[in-house]
Amino acid sequence: MKQTKIKFIMGILFMFISSSFAQTPYTTLGPTIKYKLIDTYDVNRLNTILNSEIPSITGVNPNYTPAKNDVKLYRVEYTSVVPEQNNRPTTASGLIAIPLTDSKTMPLLSYQHGTVYGKQEVPSFPEKSFETRLIIAQFAGQGYAVIAADYFGMGTSPEKNSYMVGQSQQQACYDMYQASKVILEREQIKTTDFFVAGWSQGGIVTMDFLDKLENFGVNVKAASTASAPCDGFVMTNGYLNFPRKIDAPWITTTIILSAFSFEEYYQVPGLTQGLLAPELYDVSKRLYMQDSTLKLSDIPTDLHKLIRPEYFNTTYYRESQYGKLISKVGAYKWVIKTPVKMYYGGQDEVVTIGLGKLPMEYQNAMGNTKVEAILTGEKDNHRMTFGNAVPNWKKWFDNLSNTK
Repeated sequence: MKQTKIKFIMGILFMFISSSFAQTPYTTLGPTIKYKLIDTYDVNRLNTILNSEIPSITGVNPNYTPAKNDVKLYRVEYTSVVPEQNNRPTTASGLIAIPLTDSKTMPLLSYQHGTVYGKQEVPSFPEKSFETRLIIAQFAGQGYAVIAADYFGMGTSPEKNSYMVGQSQQQACYDMYQASKVILEREQIKTTDFFVAGWSQGGIVTMDFLDKLENFGVNVKAASTASAPCDGFVMTNGYLNFPRKIDAPWITTTIILSAFSFEEYYQVPGLTQGLLAPELYDVSKRLYMQDSTLKLSDIPTDLHKLIRPEYFNTTYYRESQYGKLISKVGAYKWVIKTPVKMYYGGQDEVVTIGLGKLPMEYQNAMGNTKVEAILTGEKDNHRMTFGNAVPNWKKWFDNLSNTK
């Protein structure tokens, strides 16, 4: 009876605290930025994430560095533009995690999230994003300021999903970075070394973001990724023409989401109807539109049933509208100046070993040794690669940082 009463009281207390955060008003900084406190993770919560939550989700339990400080979490909303549509104005959202430490000087990490389906399964809603919680616990819990954009169409954004649309994803991250600098200054936080990192789709976005940062002269100390399929044409041709027994059944969703987002952002009417089988168009659109009533069992998992037969002809695919647009995903095709470590897994059901190593091979072919591809484990699948890569990111960034 006592335990039941304690649990009831704790439940009421949690509901009260959550409600209080939900009602916290936004602080407005000029006409373009606003932010508000949405939660505080104490050290116990952070270490529970590291020691219990993440191992149960990823299937690995590496030696994460224990959290040593509490962290305040802020949702950010900021103005941006859609580059693919003549810089049409829009708004976007993201997260800032600020460590509660005596020092107000700390390194800064920008984290780019992976593929998700729900609008709120993103950094600005950390309780719905396990990958964000890991980054908060491992980095912000160790004294890093952490920022993370939701991308257009996610979080509180009024847009449709911008999945795999390179310039829009770059822009969302860059404007989140600019907004974060203003907020961190207001919070009297001085940042030193700047790092960028991401997993899966977020690995592609990380490299695209790095390209933009380098072009704008922003000094990035180092970048790292996990399971980053940085070449869209290579990735999808592998799925279509060289399927593996270990390929994930949900890789169909990457085709669905990218096709609809290309049609939306590049304004190519009929693109998706010309790609997908007519009988699966409606259910696929429901996935893109983030229909909460859609069941997992409703989502098509057979590429040969999802995609029209002609797309399995490699010449047709290359010349198709979708083939040309997915070829724009090439987040490594410049002379990279920043040190980069890209982690890949030996049994990744989404990213082949060759695809995981491709950016390094491309840079090496020019004689550039800035990019290194690193195997996390011979048996590591997609989530295991992420779980094992993060502590390696942390150790590397710590060694490079002047304030760690």
